[in-house]
Amino acid sequence: MNLKQLRAFREVMVTGSVSKAAENLFRTQPAISAQLAGLEKEVGLKLFERREGRLHPVPEAEYLLSQAVEILDKVDNLQENLTSVKNLNTGRINIVAMIGPSIFFLPNLISKFVKDRKHVDISLFSSSSFQTQQLMSAQRYDVGIVDEGTPDLDSGLSLVDHERLDYHCVCAVPANDPLARREFITARDLDGKPLAMLAETHGIHKEIKRVFEEQGLTMNCRFETQYFLPQLVFVERGLAYAIVDPITVDSYYSNYKSDDRIVFLPFHPSITFSISIITPSHRPLSTLANHFVMYLREELQSFQ
Repeated sequence: MNLKQLRAFREVMVTGSVSKAAENLFRTQPAISAQLAGLEKEVGLKLFERREGRLHPVPEAEYLLSQAVEILDKVDNLQENLTSVKNLNTGRINIVAMIGPSIFFLPNLISKFVKDRKHVDISLFSSSSFQTQQLMSAQRYDVGIVDEGTPDLDSGLSLVDHERLDYHCVCAVPANDPLARREFITARDLDGKPLAMLAETHGIHKEIKRVFEEQGLTMNCRFETQYFLPQLVFVERGLAYAIVDPITVDSYYSNYKSDDRIVFLPFHPSITFSISIITPSHRPLSTLANHFVMYLREELQSFQ
């Protein structure tokens, strides 16, 4: 038996008429009669008695109807669900990322992505970039973000695909500081001044240190943090300057709303902060996850 036969049979049982069933299914009466005859032949049972030009179901037909309704309902639900998946309205995306973007950037981005997708579920976990890459290599997550300046991060790991994005860092200056009136900040402007920086093992810390040493300047690292965002608290309070990435700037403006306390200015020479969008190499992404990766990529590229 096939679905067309079951649909024709259900419609005849419900309407009590071949002509009405044909009308409802947009088929001809002979086509409906042929489906019924084929169904009776396949199940080996007579399902209707034909009296005075009308069909009268036998008891076995009532049993078959209960089974047919259950089967067709499941098929209809499956079709609806697959359509919803195709239209990106249903599914789950598993995200793992380094801590910085996980605090404000990713929750804001995810909120916009799921706003009109009520049946899309998201899991967001944060960890160090090294651990994020290791978790992605297990092929259980769909997408992640890692800091390419992290020590021991293996961009060539065969289990993970890396898509690198580079950003020019900016200098965060207290708004009431004389340097806030400059068009840009140089390393000489920060000679001996207190800085809030990433850990000394991080690539950004090493790059800033190199710039100061090459110019014979004093780098005064007063505060050391795991990621950029906490550094802005020290800047707000006039305790330090910080060289941060544009994603952190966006997070600050989007969520702290105190844009009168800090001025962000270009920094010379350029300090490059690099991240990567990572995806599993050996597991294909769902259509929904692929769409989210494209959405994430576009948003991250807008900061370049």
